[in-house]
Amino acid sequence: MKKILFIYTTILTLHIYAETLFDIGIPKVTGELIINQNYILQYNEDYEQADWVYYELTKNEVLGNIKRKDSFRADPRVKDGSSTLDDYRGSGYDRGHLAPAADMKMSSNAMEESFYLSNMSPQDPAFNRGIWSKLEKQIRDWALQYNSIYVVTGPYIESSNPKRIGSNRVAVPNYFYKVVLIYNDKEARSIGFLLPNKKGEFTLQEYAVTVNDIEDLTHLDFFSNLPNDIEESVEKSIDIALWDFNN
Repeated sequence: MKKILFIYTTILTLHIYAETLFDIGIPKVTGELIINQNYILQYNEDYEQADWVYYELTKNEVLGNIKRKDSFRADPRVKDGSSTLDDYRGSGYDRGHLAPAADMKMSSNAMEESFYLSNMSPQDPAFNRGIWSKLEKQIRDWALQYNSIYVVTGPYIESSNPKRIGSNRVAVPNYFYKVVLIYNDKEARSIGFLLPNKKGEFTLQEYAVTVNDIEDLTHLDFFSNLPNDIEESVEKSIDIALWDFNN
């Protein structure tokens, strides 16, 4: 009975929180899929972090009133165990959010789930608190402007033998990416960002790339359920002039 209840609850959760994401298309699932209240992720056991996190961010969610409450902790839902607090302690790296806590202000549960270590990746402190934070804020501003956007975020580890931290050997990414999609009755366009895991040296615009660039690098296919002509159009190019940047 418990197993049946678990399966039913999982399907119900998927229907409520992730149906739109699946409609637009998630990357092909090759690892462990974890469904949170307001974001989904694929966990990579070898690297002890997510390959990607994916969520819709709406204007109402950005305007949520739940306060940040740091509660970093291992994710008990990861089958073989997630990274732990000890992995990061004394490593010199921040526990960098992939799905930001500030994007999860719509409920206490969503905020708490954003602090699972399955949603963390080792980030250089100057990067995490600098250019990465600036990009996160920029994306929230776009959600306010366009009412709803779709966001995919992940690490990129270019070495077959990456630097690792902690007893669980958490891999340290060389880069991080974000992909943003606007898709509604009026328009469809996207933009990608690829940033090295170090202190930012340029404006956000200078880190902008096409979605195809990110797909070629990561071998992931984003937004695969969009109509083919729309997917090809939004992913192959970007027009920076169409995007309002704060800097």
